Amino acid sequence: MSDMRVLVSDEYLDKDYFLEDDLSINEEEDKSEKKIKVIKILFCVLCLLLIGELVVYKYVMPCFSSPKVTVSGQAAYSAEEIARMLLPMESSNWLDFDVNQAVAIISSEAGIEHVAVEKRFPDKILINLEERKPVAVTLVVENGKTSAMQIDKNGVLFPGRMNAISDTNEVPIVSGLPVEYMSKGMRIPSKYRPLIDQITKISELPQKYFASISEICVLPKEYGNYELALIPSQSKVKVLTDRALNEDALKYMMIVLDVVNQIGTDVSEVDLRYGSVSYRKK
Repeated sequence: MSDMRVLVSDEYLDKDYFLEDDLSINEEEDKSEKKIKVIKILFCVLCLLLIGELVVYKYVMPCFSSPKVTVSGQAAYSAEEIARMLLPMESSNWLDFDVNQAVAIISSEAGIEHVAVEKRFPDKILINLEERKPVAVTLVVENGKTSAMQIDKNGVLFPGRMNAISDTNEVPIVSGLPVEYMSKGMRIPSKYRPLIDQITKISELPQKYFASISEICVLPKEYGNYELALIPSQSKVKVLTDRALNEDALKYMMIVLDVVNQIGTDVSEVDLRYGSVSYRKK
């Protein structure tokens, strides 16, 4: 069989048919692109809403809630005590919290030497304390009651606390100071601050001299001067000395006490003043 070929002239083709087909394809593509654009826009809007919600819950809302207080550096004071001190501020949220007022309130506590308060976004309050460290103890009459009051290196009086971490055997009792009616937070008279400086220097030595001294008595003299009487913890002998309380004087006192104990005499008082040694019997 011979091949048959049909030739059709272009003029017989329907030009309108092809144009309509192309138009329908283009319309479908446009619709698909519009749908994709709408989906992308909706997705972006949802992402923005989600991010906005996270920002609100994580950063905005905490600013309007009660601040979270964190206390560090304390030994005698608890975090709950510091938080109670700030209750008069009536800060309902982090934004209203006044750092300067908080510093003023906490600094008014006699047992606190320094305080730093920091606001950290969005809801944290960081408080760092530096408490006063006692170098001596004395007795003070406050509101008609006699109580033990601690003295720091600057001569500031502050009440002792049961939960303070310190060895009381290394903190001497200083009696005879004219502070019977002074209240906590006040400083002892300037005349006696050199004595506190001497006690501070001795307490910083590696040898624990004050473990063997139970009391330091201040003996006022005429014209505003004073002398000292030391009461050893392991002896009933009172030692009179001048105002120069230092390591050499304490070593000398211990040597004299050893000699007195070895002699076995009935001595009640040893006088180391005026560069000589004398004693008094009972």
